Amino acid sequence: MSEIVVGMADIKISNNIKDVLVTYALGSCIAVAIYDPVVKVGGLLHYMLPDSNLDLDKARSNPAMYADTGIPVLFKSCYQLGAEKKRTIVKVTGGASILDDANYFRIGEKNIMALRRIFWKNNVLIDKEDTGKNYNRTVRLHIADGSCYVKGQDGIVVEL
Repeated sequence: MSEIVVGMADIKISNNIKDVLVTYALGSCIAVAIYDPVVKVGGLLHYMLPDSNLDLDKARSNPAMYADTGIPVLFKSCYQLGAEKKRTIVKVTGGASILDDANYFRIGEKNIMALRRIFWKNNVLIDKEDTGKNYNRTVRLHIADGSCYVKGQDGIVVEL
C-alpha cells in the first residue's frame, strides 16, 4: 500500500488500487473525496477558501486553494482517467470552526456553503459527510475499494 499525501490547497488523483490518498489536519478547510467504483478511480481535494475572487492570480496558479476552482479540476481529472459522473461517489469532510470561538470569520461554514452551491448547480449529490463542529480531521481514501476513513475528535476513526 502506498500513501499519497494531499497537502493543503492540493489535489491528488489515482487509479492505482495500491494507493491511499490522505490529507491531514483539516480544520476549516474541506476535503472532497470522489470515487468511481467501476474503473477504480479516485481523487481527493483539500481546499482552503470558498471563492477564487479573493485572489484570481493565486487561483490561476493553484486552483486547489478554492472551492469554485478546485472542485471542477478534481472532477475533470478523474473523468480523464475514465470516471463517470453518474457513478461517482462523493464524500465531504471538514469545515470546522477552529480558533474562531466567536464564529466571527465562519470560514468553515462558508466553505461548506460554497461546496453545496457548486454541487447543487452541477447536480452532484453528497453520499456521506462529516462537516462542521470544532475539531480537526484526517481523511484517507482507499483506491482499491473507495472506502473513506475519517480520524476526528479524540482520535476516533470512522468510515464515512
